[in-house]
Amino acid sequence: MGFLDTLLYPFWWFNSTIMVGFESLLTTLGMADSSGWTWALSIVGLVVVLRVLLMPLFVRQIRAQRRMQMLQPELMKIQAKYKGKKDEASRRAMTEETFALYKKHGTNPFSSCLPILMQMPFFFALFRMLNTVPQVAAGEVEPVGFFSRELAVKMNEASIFGAPLNATFLHDNDVAAKILTVVLIVAMSVTTFITQHQLMRKNMPAAALDNPMARQQKMLLYVLPIIFAVTGVNFPIGVLIYWTTTNLWTMGQQFVVIRAMPAPGSPAEKARQERLRAKGKPVEAVRVAEVEGEAAPTAHGTAAQRGGQRVQPRSKKRAKAGNRPKGRR
Repeated sequence: MGFLDTLLYPFWWFNSTIMVGFESLLTTLGMADSSGWTWALSIVGLVVVLRVLLMPLFVRQIRAQRRMQMLQPELMKIQAKYKGKKDEASRRAMTEETFALYKKHGTNPFSSCLPILMQMPFFFALFRMLNTVPQVAAGEVEPVGFFSRELAVKMNEASIFGAPLNATFLHDNDVAAKILTVVLIVAMSVTTFITQHQLMRKNMPAAALDNPMARQQKMLLYVLPIIFAVTGVNFPIGVLIYWTTTNLWTMGQQFVVIRAMPAPGSPAEKARQERLRAKGKPVEAVRVAEVEGEAAPTAHGTAAQRGGQRVQPRSKKRAKAGNRPKGRR
């Protein structure tokens, strides 16, 4: 086992254990242990388990994205303040003010990357696991976790639409494998594009789209699918199934979150308000307080928004003393 495999070992063990668990469940339900569909569904089950475990990080990602969107006006003020100043002191001051703003609001640009970063070790571990299935089946490599040599033999013989799960576009001459690989690469690229497009077009206010960060995201909207399409020819079919399923989960999860908790000033928020009006319910605007974790506003807004002063909480003793007539202490 090389250095990279040693680093990936915990994730490799986790992947193989979860997949074997689903394989055992599916065969108990009547599916063949040598069927490619059994192992493909086991990979889907692995995705479901991982995404459920990563749900707290996804919630943090959504909150971080919304905070970053709401900070755009202040970030643009900082950028305008130092526009044209290229000296070292100005660049340092701009960086310090920017990070001070992030710290004040409890966010940073990297928070939204946490879920995908956390998934990458599992992704590479699955890649290595599928690539070593023939060696494990032949007894050349020791199996990891509960993934035994007998299971490796069955998985190595399994196919879906006539294509082995460890087949790749570049390294296999099987026509069925090439066709299925192309279909999965297209599906992976399209779902990536739709997920990013949904986030930018539905859940970002117009003001937030006119800044350098938004322009970078817009560029990634078109670049990422191309990167996946180019690199996907090296991925085993099982990995492509994993990544496409992950994209579908992200797309559905994001749709639900955007519909229920849209970003302030975004088209999604306007659509939500229209749905509430159609149902005769009070319309609540999504405000900073909700994003920062403070008390959510009522249908008429917070006390500060109504023009009144926020009432401070008082203890019973202070409330009793405040209700006494003047002159009596």
